[in-house]
Amino acid sequence: MSERGLMRDEQFGFRPRHCTFLQLARLVETRTRNFGEKRLIGAVFRDVAKIFDTVWIDGLLYKLALLNFPSYIVHTISSYFRGRTFEVSFQTAMSSCRGMRTGVAQVGLIYPVLFSLYVNYMHSPSHHVEFALYADDTTITATFRKPMLLFIYLESYHNDL
Repeated sequence: MSERGLMRDEQFGFRPRHCTFLQLARLVETRTRNFGEKRLIGAVFRDVAKIFDTVWIDGLLYKLALLNFPSYIVHTISSYFRGRTFEVSFQTAMSSCRGMRTGVAQVGLIYPVLFSLYVNYMHSPSHHVEFALYADDTTITATFRKPMLLFIYLESYHNDL
C-alpha cells in the first residue's frame, strides 16, 4: 500500500513509525497556531469503522483489480469474502441463515489494508478544512474567523464524506 502511494498522508494508523502521539501533536500544533491568529476552530470526531460495514464487496474487489493488484491477491481477498453468513437471534427466536453481500469484518490481518484503501479515496479537504486519521478514527477540523462560515465548511465537508 505504501509503495503504491495508496495510503493517505493523514493516516497515522497501520503505519510503521507513526503513533497516536504524533497525530495528536500535529493536531495540537495546528490548533495552537490558529488560536494565536484568533481563528475559531470547529471539529467533528468520527469513528468511520461502521461505514466500512456497508462497503460494496464487488466494488472493492473491482477497485483492487483497477489498481493492478496481482490476480492471485484479488482472488484470495475475494475468497475471504465469499460464503460469509449471518443469523440473528432475539430471546428464543432465531432467523434463518443469510448470505452477506456487503461489509468487511473488522478483524484479521487484511482489514487494515482494505480499510486504508477505502479511506484513501475520501475527498480532499478544502482550504479551511483538515482531517486526521488514526486507524478508523477521523477528526475533521475547520478554522475561520466567522462562526457561520466555520459551520458551513464543516457541514459541507462532512456531507461530502
